[in-house]
Amino acid sequence: MKSVPYNEYGIRDAVVQMASEAMTTVSSVFSEIEKTREINQLRVLQAFRNARFAEAHLGATTGYGYDDIGREKIEEMYAEIFGAEAAYVRIQVTCGTQILVACLFGILKPGEEMLAVTGRPYDTLASALGVEKKEDTFTGSLLDYGMKYNEVQLKEDGSPDLDAIAKAIKPETKVVFLQKSKGYTSRRCLRADDIKAVVDLVKGIREDIIVFVDNCYGEFVETQEPCALGADLCAGSLIKNAGGGICPSGAYVAGRKDLVERVAERVTAPGLGSHVGPSLGFNRQIAQGLFLAPHVVAEALKGAVFAAKMLEMAGCECAPSSTDLRGDIVQSVAFPDEKQMVNFCRKVQSCSPVDSFVSPEPWDMPGYDAQVVMAAGAFVQGASIELSADGPVKPPYLVYMQGGLVFEQVKLAVMMAVSEMMEKN
Repeated sequence: MKSVPYNEYGIRDAVVQMASEAMTTVSSVFSEIEKTREINQLRVLQAFRNARFAEAHLGATTGYGYDDIGREKIEEMYAEIFGAEAAYVRIQVTCGTQILVACLFGILKPGEEMLAVTGRPYDTLASALGVEKKEDTFTGSLLDYGMKYNEVQLKEDGSPDLDAIAKAIKPETKVVFLQKSKGYTSRRCLRADDIKAVVDLVKGIREDIIVFVDNCYGEFVETQEPCALGADLCAGSLIKNAGGGICPSGAYVAGRKDLVERVAERVTAPGLGSHVGPSLGFNRQIAQGLFLAPHVVAEALKGAVFAAKMLEMAGCECAPSSTDLRGDIVQSVAFPDEKQMVNFCRKVQSCSPVDSFVSPEPWDMPGYDAQVVMAAGAFVQGASIELSADGPVKPPYLVYMQGGLVFEQVKLAVMMAVSEMMEKN
């Protein structure tokens, strides 16, 4: 068999040897990822079979979208796959933040409290909640409408602080919120056992408290989703894991039927709820993306594990490490300075199928307190199930790499980055 001519990509022979050693070292981790992929892929396939999904369900509706049989089948499959009573899956919702805010406005009333038990939510959600508002002006945030907010920090090892959570729950606490992925922080992501521990604790204190999980970046990384672990509600974006790299937009909510409908009424209007929302011809992409999702997530996970091992060998600090258990697809890498951070993102961009010739520059991204550098040459703008690398340009100069529809792309990008690092050092 012919070997890959990595020298044509400007990669040093020493880095090719490093990559070979890295692949050997992480082979057992890859094997576990493949086992999870097989379980999830068969689980997804069974949902399609149980729903009797058919060619007729790939059609389109327009206008109000009443009686969209394809949309209804897709939501039936999402509910089964995510261990929920019901699901709401719509192409019209543009991002994870939008659906999370809709969820919170749907399940909280004025005077009721959201308790974030994984610390402060990521920047754009915190802004939408109103917890980081710098001026006393009305922005339509959660706090502007009289809802309350409190937070509990994670323990030093990144696990939920169960004692602190129990003490923080008050009579007005209505929602306990968990963010599975770490966002722009250095903490570890949550895993299934963490979510289950919080669910058991909260429900043991008060059954009426809603446990709500931001599931972005976490879908199909493990074999159980939050609602299967007892959470009342979970939500995520279709341009992340659950869309399988096919969906051009959209988001989903899964959970208790009454809660899902309340969220739908925030997206549309009270009384309309989930009854309206045309599929506009996107049922095919949503369904196909869901079917492909376990395989694509496994490719992204392999890329993250390989990146961690190669960059560890090159002297970088990586979280999670190449051997750590994972609950999401995000890989963070710490660089010594701004220049190396930006250079890494540029190498990732150069290995993108779209805009490979573009050189990323730090910019003032809305919702963040520092400039952000972002490499994202994707078929779908902002689709972080496709390979991307980004982060706020400030100490400790962390790059957050995620996604990769195919492992080979991630492997090449990391090898090129390491080769350049060796050359300059």
